[in-house]
Amino acid sequence: MSRSIDQQIAEAQAKLNRLKSRQKAADTRRKIIVGAVVTTEALKDPKIARWMAGTLRKNVTRDVDLKEVTGLLDELDARAAQAKGDRE
Repeated sequence: MSRSIDQQIAEAQAKLNRLKSRQKAADTRRKIIVGAVVTTEALKDPKIARWMAGTLRKNVTRDVDLKEVTGLLDELDARAAQAKGDRE
């Protein structure tokens, strides 16, 4: 039984949607990995901590997102301040 052109189009669109979902999942996974690595390094290195805190404050503007990063910002600020105190 031959498939109609409409059926072929629908199948192609379904395949495209599956591929887009896989691509989005891979992109999300990559962001999680990079975020984890950068956060870990920032909590070790005061220079990276200052950079990350400043970058987050500049780019995270939605209230709901700010609430999510408040604890991290506190940790980054503490790391940067601790290092500054160690130098004095």
